[in-house]
Amino acid sequence: MMGAGERGYGMRVSMTVNGRPYEQEIEPRLLLVYYLRDVLGLTGAKVGCDTSSCGACTVLVDGESVKSCTMLAAQADGSDITTIEGLATDSTLHPLQGAFHENHALQCGFCTSGMVMAAVSLINEHPGLTEASVREGLEGNLCRCTGYHNIVKAVLAGAQRTAQTAGAAR
Repeated sequence: MMGAGERGYGMRVSMTVNGRPYEQEIEPRLLLVYYLRDVLGLTGAKVGCDTSSCGACTVLVDGESVKSCTMLAAQADGSDITTIEGLATDSTLHPLQGAFHENHALQCGFCTSGMVMAAVSLINEHPGLTEASVREGLEGNLCRCTGYHNIVKAVLAGAQRTAQTAGAAR
């Protein structure tokens, strides 16, 4: 943290975002969602409510889903962050992104990035998902368009693909 009278915003943070290291001076009260969107230009995390109610801002911080509108960028100092922009590898979609596309699990798309990121964390933390466990696991992410049926189908399909991909890698 910079001392009184020094130039700058107030503190320096260092983190890895989508595999790329960043080190920058920030205002200490800057929320992670605004750091990602306004400073780094990664606009996949959406600001939907500013109250942590909708989940459109969900990203992975050290592998766990976090609503980035409730976390200060300073709290992410030293962390490894993954946003929706970091899921695909080159031109290959992440299995869950492909499953969302194939199962028509979006309409307007506003909630999609947060929903996908929450689902990635859910799949990683809870193998053997069921329809009920997916619905419970995603209850903190709101979709105003779809009714969730195709989202649940996509998460289950993505979980199956992820398990197959992990099995093939062994």
